[in-house]
Amino acid sequence: MVTLSLVVIFGVLVGFLLKFRALGFGGFLAAALFGFYLAQTGFADTVNEVTAAVVTAISSIGSTGT
Repeated sequence: MVTLSLVVIFGVLVGFLLKFRALGFGGFLAAALFGFYLAQTGFADTVNEVTAAVVTAISSIGSTGT
């Protein structure tokens, strides 16, 4: 199984959004700063838990149960 860091996935996604002009540099900067400031709050643990649950759910979609 191949795993990728969410940072890499989101980085590629933002790169495509910037390339196809679906996101301007100002919007990118605002989103990036929001992420940095959000990581310093108490809500960061909740975001990490939800993200882990979504990744687990997605990864179990195609797998066979034991």
